[in-house]
Formats: sequence, C-alpha cells, structure tokens
Amino acid sequence: MSTAQEHNAINAEERLNGGHHNEKLDGSGMHPKDLHNAQQAAKFGYGPLAHTNTAGSERLAAFGGEFQPGTYRPVKNRKFGNPAPLGLSAFALTTFVLSLINMRTRNIAEPNIVVALAFGYGGLVQLLAGMWEMAVGNTFGATALSSYGGFWLSFAIVLTPGGFQIASSLEAPPMGSTAQFYDSFGLFLFGWFIFTTVLLLCTLKSTVAFFTLFFTLDLAFLLLGIGYLHRDAAGMPNPPIIKAGGFFGLLAAFTAWYNALAGIADDSNSFFIVPVAHFPWSSKGRAERQKTEEATA
Repeated sequence: MSTAQEHNAINAEERLNGGHHNEKLDGSGMHPKDLHNAQQAAKFGYGPLAHTNTAGSERLAAFGGEFQPGTYRPVKNRKFGNPAPLGLSAFALTTFVLSLINMRTRNIAEPNIVVALAFGYGGLVQLLAGMWEMAVGNTFGATALSSYGGFWLSFAIVLTPGGFQIASSLEAPPMGSTAQFYDSFGLFLFGWFIFTTVLLLCTLKSTVAFFTLFFTLDLAFLLLGIGYLHRDAAGMPNPPIIKAGGFFGLLAAFTAWYNALAGIADDSNSFFIVPVAHFPWSSKGRAERQKTEEATA
C-alpha cells in the first residue's frame, strides 16, 4: 500500500472512531472524552431545569407572552402549558385594584380589599406561576413572577388588620409613630423600585410592550415611595404623588394584561394575533431590517 493510501486509510479509521484514533478506551468501553461529555450531560444537561443553549436556528425572538426578554429556545413537548399569562394576569388584576384605590377612585381611601387579592391571586397564584417558569427553564420569568408574588404576599402581611401587627407596632408609643410606619413603608417601596430597575435593564432588547410593563411599574414604585417619604403638611402620604403612582400602576396593569393576551391568543382560539413590536436594536429588529435592506437592494 502506498503512503497516500495508508494516510487515507488512517483518516477513514479516525472518522469511524470519532476522531479518537490515538486515545485509549477506558474500562467502560468509551473514549475518555466521550465519557466526560456523557457525565456532564447526565449531570447538567437533562431534565426541565437544564440550562439550554439557545444558539442555533431554533432561537425565538423575545416575547412578553412567554415572559422571555431575550432570544430563547421553545420548550418542546412540555407536559404543561405556558405559565407566563397566568402570572401576568395575577399581577395585573391585583395592581389594577390597588392603583385605583391609590387614585382615590370612588373616594376609597383604604386598601383593605386588596389584602384578599394580594394573598390569593397576586401572591399565591403568581408565586406558583414563577415556580412553573423555573420548571420550563425561564430564569427571568421565574425571578420576576416569583418575586412579585412575594411582594404581594408581604404587602398583604403588612396590611392584614390585627393579624401581624406590623403597622401598629411601628406606630405604638413611646418610640413609634405614624411617621415611622410611613417611612418604613416608603423604604419598602424603594427596595422594589431598585429590583424592578434591575429587571428593566434586562428588557431593553425585548419588545416594546414588555419593556413598557417594567418601565411603568418602575415609575409606580418610585412615585409611591416618594409619596410615603415626602409627606404633605398634615403628615400624610403626599396625595398628588400617590395618585401619580397609581396612574402608572394602572398603565402597568393594562400592559401586563396585554402581554398576557399575547401569550394566550393564537390561531386555535382567536381570530387575531396580538401584535408585538420589537425594538430596532433587538435581534428580531435587526433581522427584519436586514430582510428589508436585502429586498430593496
């Protein structure tokens, strides 16, 4: 056999052996590299909590209906549906009612009715939706929905009349006062403003509706926090600022419902599909712009 023929034969054998011609088999009958890859896959690559590499042709554009702020790979053959619309709806309804009260609709001044919603729907149901987002591998959705579910639960705990005595303890003499409760609640809201800002930064490459949801919610937390810390002459939360916070809360609620509808409506149950506008600098926007440029070229 000539040298060229020998070289080709060796290359063919290496291709048949997966490129491991010079590597020895271990006791399992596998090449060390293959064994290592299999072990890593078994440890990290299987199951619903696996971190999915979204590189490839199956990447989908950011979509608020899936609570995905960036490109992602759809979960194939999953055994349960998309939990994002449920979490968004729970958030939207609870925020809607509280925001109307903050705007003094029908002269309602106390948010007691929100306690029931905050425990049952905005709290528990949204928390469960966040846990289900974790199961489908959506880290952003799990973090956001679970956290805001926790927000509503903690909000309900603070406002539960006589149950946890948080407000009464902060207001009790000699050390406590109403001002101390308002200051504490204002700091509580500012903490959620900071957290929402962090999530807002993750939506800058998503859709306009998805970004708007977190932008309006961020402003709502900011204004409500200012309203509790910068009180009026009577020492009460500043009414104009609280109303402004309620207005942006309403916008956040309707935007959340819009994103929820986008995740629910499809050609099997609706005569129309909810339009979602992608930012021009997002991956979807760049792809559409490139198609337009190629078509006009």
